[in-house]
Amino acid sequence: MEVIYRRCCGLDVHKKIVVACVLIWEEGKLTKEIRTFGTMTFELLMLHDWLLTHKVTHVAMESTGVYWKPIFNLLEGNFEVLLVNAAHIKAVPGRKTDVKDCEWIANLLCHGLLKGSFIPPEPIRDLRDLTRYRKSLTDERVREVNRLHKLLESANIKLSSVATDVMGVSGRAMLESLTSGGTDPEVLAELARGKLRKKLSLLREALKGRFRPHHGFLLRQILSHVDYLDEAIEQLSKEVENQIAPFSKQVDLLKTIPGVDQRVAEAIVAEIGVDMNRFATHRHLASWAGVCPGNNESAGKHKSGKTRRGDRWLFRVLLEGGWAVTRTKDTYLNSLYHRLVPRRGKKKAIVALVHSLVVIVYHVLKDEVPYHELGTNYFDQVNVTHIKNHHIRRLESLGFKVILEPFQKAA
Repeated sequence: MEVIYRRCCGLDVHKKIVVACVLIWEEGKLTKEIRTFGTMTFELLMLHDWLLTHKVTHVAMESTGVYWKPIFNLLEGNFEVLLVNAAHIKAVPGRKTDVKDCEWIANLLCHGLLKGSFIPPEPIRDLRDLTRYRKSLTDERVREVNRLHKLLESANIKLSSVATDVMGVSGRAMLESLTSGGTDPEVLAELARGKLRKKLSLLREALKGRFRPHHGFLLRQILSHVDYLDEAIEQLSKEVENQIAPFSKQVDLLKTIPGVDQRVAEAIVAEIGVDMNRFATHRHLASWAGVCPGNNESAGKHKSGKTRRGDRWLFRVLLEGGWAVTRTKDTYLNSLYHRLVPRRGKKKAIVALVHSLVVIVYHVLKDEVPYHELGTNYFDQVNVTHIKNHHIRRLESLGFKVILEPFQKAA
């Protein structure tokens, strides 16, 4: 097999050690050297210098948790570093040792059999850390509010059965009063504001519970945690706003897409960056995001085509945008979703909608143009003859004779 890279290195990465194998092809002869390094910074710098000494040009390693990141940070500038999906380089039986693993990776790299994973530039990676942490804190806030609901139920307080948002202005005022020892349903109900005041009689019944000091202590802890999370999320949002400023043009373009607001646009930029040249086509991006059917064919038979794993953070944020699209009016994407639901069901329809969003995002960022709305009647206009013949056949099957005339001739 032809050797593509003459000087390369394979790394088997662990938490505390890195096993490196350097392969050098010169004049048809193979020279191999294997060494083990620690993962402290000074030891990784020794690895860096050792690779420079051997004039290595390409380095490959598996994407092992987060342990590849310290190595990538130090090697990124001077070597072509490939981060490879472990499933793509699974060794043949009998090769499962650290030394054989790194040697196997180096051999595959030499012959050009490895494909590097997408690693965005450093500003995008920093932005990604912020948006992912913000999403994690948002998820934690949701869990904390759910704990609050459970606590109120255990105290026979049925506030969530009457108020739409327990953490809204009215609900929060009632909760604060409960933590202060106020348990009178009449007094608590009077704290309602806005439309909730129309339900005062129902509120009084819902607030008649068995709220004890034990519940008050837990409620104070939960509310304090929610306040901390709100403050942390707000600070993260400000930092995201500062770091995404260089990409404000792309964010504004993404916000022209139905279902994509500021936070969704920020998360999209953080996950895929703004340079779409990294993906050959929109199909490659859809595959990387994990929103396209899998390809499983054997003996001429197509088997399960379920979607494969992709960037789960990107999928989640696009899924949120997709559900937001389903609540819009007079949009092509909303029409697409409701067209697919009767045939495919809601789950498959929303994944198909997310796939369309990925395609739109790709072209908006690649061409640097705003989203062009096709309209809710796009599918009716795309093949008028087919639709006309379909309905004629349906009516004729019911025993009707159909004669069609354009509006102008009929007038």
